[in-house]
Amino acid sequence: MIEEDNDDLINDQEEPQETITRITGMYKDWFLDYASYVILERAVPAIEDGFKPVQRRIMHSMKDLDDGRYNKVANIVGHTMQYHPHGDASIADAMVQIGQKDLLIDTQGNWGNILTGDRAAASRYIEARISKFGLDVVFNPKITEWQASYDGRRKEPVNLPVMFPLLLAQGGEGIAVGLSTKILPHNFIELIDASIKHLQGKRFTILPDFPTAGIADFSNYNDGLRGGRVRVRARISQLDKNTLVITEIPFGTTTSTLIDSILKANDKGKIKVKKIEDNTAAEVEILVHLPSGLSPDKTIDALYAFTSCESSIAPLGCVIEDNKPLFVGVTEMLRRSTDNTVQLLKQELEIRLGEFEEQWHFASLERIFIENRIYRDIEEEETWEGVINAIDKGLQPYIKHLKRAVTEDDIVRLTEIRIKRISKFDIDKAQQKIDALEDQIAEVKHHLEHLIDYAIAYFTRLKKEYGEGRNRQTEIRIFDDVDATKVVIRNTKLYVNRTEGFVGTSLKRDEYVCDCSDIDDIVVFTKEGKMMVTKVDSKTFIGKDIIHVAVFKKKDKRTIYNMIYRDGKGGPSYIKRFAVTSVTRDREYDLTNGNKGSVVLYFSANPNGEAEVVTILLRQAGSIKKLKWDIDFADILIKGRVSKGNLVTKYSIKRIELKEKGVSTLKPRKIWFDDAVQRLNVDGRGELVGEFRGEDKLLVITQTGTVKTVTPEVTMHFDNDMIVMEKWIPKKPISAIYFNGEKELYYVKRFLIENEGREESFISEHPNSQLEIVSTDWKPMAEIVFAKERGKERKENLEINLEEFISIKGISALGNQLTKDKVNQINILEPLPYSAPEEVHADELDVIDPETISEEINTEKPKDLDDEGQITLF
Repeated sequence: MIEEDNDDLINDQEEPQETITRITGMYKDWFLDYASYVILERAVPAIEDGFKPVQRRIMHSMKDLDDGRYNKVANIVGHTMQYHPHGDASIADAMVQIGQKDLLIDTQGNWGNILTGDRAAASRYIEARISKFGLDVVFNPKITEWQASYDGRRKEPVNLPVMFPLLLAQGGEGIAVGLSTKILPHNFIELIDASIKHLQGKRFTILPDFPTAGIADFSNYNDGLRGGRVRVRARISQLDKNTLVITEIPFGTTTSTLIDSILKANDKGKIKVKKIEDNTAAEVEILVHLPSGLSPDKTIDALYAFTSCESSIAPLGCVIEDNKPLFVGVTEMLRRSTDNTVQLLKQELEIRLGEFEEQWHFASLERIFIENRIYRDIEEEETWEGVINAIDKGLQPYIKHLKRAVTEDDIVRLTEIRIKRISKFDIDKAQQKIDALEDQIAEVKHHLEHLIDYAIAYFTRLKKEYGEGRNRQTEIRIFDDVDATKVVIRNTKLYVNRTEGFVGTSLKRDEYVCDCSDIDDIVVFTKEGKMMVTKVDSKTFIGKDIIHVAVFKKKDKRTIYNMIYRDGKGGPSYIKRFAVTSVTRDREYDLTNGNKGSVVLYFSANPNGEAEVVTILLRQAGSIKKLKWDIDFADILIKGRVSKGNLVTKYSIKRIELKEKGVSTLKPRKIWFDDAVQRLNVDGRGELVGEFRGEDKLLVITQTGTVKTVTPEVTMHFDNDMIVMEKWIPKKPISAIYFNGEKELYYVKRFLIENEGREESFISEHPNSQLEIVSTDWKPMAEIVFAKERGKERKENLEINLEEFISIKGISALGNQLTKDKVNQINILEPLPYSAPEEVHADELDVIDPETISEEINTEKPKDLDDEGQITLF
């Protein structure tokens, strides 16, 4: 009820009245009550059994209806409405979600497809029953706590006695009022193994496993708590040079949403796609056709950067415990579930023990009653009380060994024994039954005394009976971050108006610079010696007299800028070399000494650290004798962009001419291969592949018998069947032994790669042909292990020097036959010693590593000038 408080009325003759009201009565509590109801009764699962209320009521209803046969889902939904005070649509949707997880419900009919996102058929068309696993681990009415249903007509379970970490196996997601939960699904077998480790007192780690498979990086999983993050990727491979195939998708996406995201990225110009085919049925198969001339490796990275082929999931472990939300990690969830399972197993054993003891008690009473003919003592009794007393009196001499006192109910049960049963009573059989019950009682007591061992055996049985076909589907891998600027399609043209100082994509009447993308940064240098890095835009003013524009590469240590500038209006000239690795966007940097009137006399940008030779020409002034000389930029140390540089001359320079283009002064780039992420890198992760110059190539050989040479790039992808990857030495032969499927014999061949950059097969194309061994050693050795033929002695193993066995031939040559005898195995041996010829490169000079670039200002002492004004260089 809303009441008006007179004290809060503000009366003013000149101003209109303003009324302040307070919320009281029902309005004060309704929102909190509603929020609590949604949290506890709809959205968040309970930690005890892992079910939300609707899921628990569905499973209870299915147990009510269970007769071993399938039931129409519509029938189950209608039955569930006796317990669940909501509409049939919400119940049917929840049931379909349980059924799609393929754990508790045995389904029949069209239950939808989690891969394509197709919905299930109407509930009147599909059928379900509880799975064997569900019957085994979810239900036991003897240890279930019951409560009245919402209308008081029926009984429903408070929690089901689930004896398995079901919540972690199925996962759970829900959005309540002011609260949400997102528990990711985990692998069935790994959960059981972790439960066993917990019972054994060992440490364990569990990571999600998604039904859509894919690849995932769990390095920031944070045990499923708030703040964690899981990166998931589709599995993309190269079908041929113009086609990519997606065979697994990230969790949380479908093939439809994935294709839509690819088409949107294509429309925005981030990637280029010719056509997409969706052949998904029982398994995912999306074919992405690329335009000719487009790099498949780069496109794979672009798909991860700009589409749903890579997504990020934020887990949030929230459950209900004692009618309160509890934020807990998946490790603690598993511990609690396992401990709860142990307690439920204990309750089961205690109930079973009580039942066995009760059976033993009555079987013993029955034997005493019949064997000692106590039933005859009631023949003369005329009242019921007399009958009870007579039997009680007759039993007394024989019941000292019983485990509990005889009650009136026991005596009543004895009076209900039929005469026919008494007449056919067999003492031996009765004793055998009692002995069997004693064995069962002893077994149950043993289990209770060794409860942990019993629980471990229980989990082991579950794994054996239900674990088949439930191996991990999601591959665990650490991802390399994809630099979007390196893989985006350059779908925009960059222009520059050098005189006026404008750069942008809309200046189509001005000078074309290069192709770029709308997410690129560009670096601009002006004649005044100013530099700026800014975002690509339609039109941006930088400063008049632009001398250089390019797409900016962050952390690029190999692009070296060579510059000669005049300090001030009439000051001396300086020479400097520097790299630009990182700057603040849209901030202007001065590359000169900062004096007014400074001007750049010479400038060049060198992507691989090239150092050219230039000719300095001075103006005729005074008594200067030498007006012309050469300077080699290779003699100048690479320093930071803020360094002053080396003095060239104090006299006025007329012009500077390029005399000779230079070679790179940088060290060869070291490249490593990180097996964990299957990627090349220059950061020292993994195994060193080699030192590469600009012209060096990478040799890649696959198990299918293909070989190719490629320029090493950190964006490259490698197939799972890659068996050789190393720096390619053109004169170094490749040796191979392969089985020719057509001739059904083994052949040896040695060859050199003649066509750089082209993938070629070096074994026959017969479907039964297969590569046995391949070697890139100079003098490889192989061992042949012969098979034993019937009636013959096994031939001794044979060692072969492949260099002597066959000379170098073309890649398409058949090769020499290895042997006509049956071969059991071929092994590669240690190669013979050989001194490989040294590689000689014309650019092997004294080089400076750009990593030694100094950011110090004016740290170098200016060089002295000779009498003719020429710089003296070290």
